[in-house]
Amino acid sequence: MLRKISLAAIAVLAFNALSAQDSTKTLAFSGSVDGYYRYNFAGKTNNYTSFTNSQSSFELGMASLRADATAMSGKVGATVDLGFGRRAEEFSYNDGNDNVGTGSDKNGFLSLAAIKQAYITYAPSSKVKFTAGKFATHVGYELLDAPLNRNYSMSYMFTNGPFFHTGLKADITAGPVAFMIGVTNYTDQTTATTSVKNLIAQFSGGTKNGKLKFYLNYSGFGGSDAGNNPSGLKSLNQIDLVVLGTVSSKFNIGYNGTVQSRKPVSGSSGSWIGNALYLNFDPSAKTGITLRSEIISDSKTIYYGTKSIFANTLSVNCKVGPLTIIPELRFESAQSNIFLKSNGSGTKSTATALVAAVYKF
Repeated sequence: MLRKISLAAIAVLAFNALSAQDSTKTLAFSGSVDGYYRYNFAGKTNNYTSFTNSQSSFELGMASLRADATAMSGKVGATVDLGFGRRAEEFSYNDGNDNVGTGSDKNGFLSLAAIKQAYITYAPSSKVKFTAGKFATHVGYELLDAPLNRNYSMSYMFTNGPFFHTGLKADITAGPVAFMIGVTNYTDQTTATTSVKNLIAQFSGGTKNGKLKFYLNYSGFGGSDAGNNPSGLKSLNQIDLVVLGTVSSKFNIGYNGTVQSRKPVSGSSGSWIGNALYLNFDPSAKTGITLRSEIISDSKTIYYGTKSIFANTLSVNCKVGPLTIIPELRFESAQSNIFLKSNGSGTKSTATALVAAVYKF
């Protein structure tokens, strides 16, 4: 404990010393806490998406604490984003944790699984910024932190795409459009276990009034040595599109489409396709309603074990200051019997109710 206090004191003293030299230096803290209760009407877990793998249980989602520091009028910066709980551990599933659920290793020290993001930025100009470290993926519509999503449960596309990247990327802005390109470790690895490197990219733009925005994303790898990786794939390429449209001050639409192509070292190649539509309606400042409809197509059953999945999730966001209560209903159906009935036999559909509480500070 004394060691941890001493390190914290040294960090504060160092920051104060640097602040005296640079009056533009800033340090901001933010965070959140979320939890939920989930009940599947068949009395089974019946869940194939991230972070809500429970049945008739009150669960802690994640306690999150983030620090953002900048200096030289924002020219350089650093972010440390910590998370504790099942949500953080599932997100950083490759960063082993000897004491599951505690956010620490067997010796009591902070584990890598608790570090959601940790990166340094350098912007040599207003149009170019470099980022090095571990950062959440750019692929997809949904994000790890519960306060950043209107549905509490996650989509199939979020669950089966990349979670994060560790490496170096460059963001370039040119008028109304922007471009990002980077090289990272193999997907979802803080420490590389293979020499295979992943390429990431994004092209984004929109209308001048900001009512229509789009993000075209890419993540993938391939090459002669690509088979030497944990997944046993020779190549994995994902192209993803996110479109955001504002219809009025109370209604907006989100769309996410993705295609993930997979080529194993041995066996047949194939791809799965995902499409999701998000209808967001805010009848008042304290109430928001979101319907997410998602379709997964896997005609060769290369990944999901069924040719199609159709999932609809209706969530209501009830806001009380910084607290948001989210009651949610979810209905799912598949082409095959991938869900379970109460007696344990297979079925093509399932229904789930969930209530979540999310506090942001």
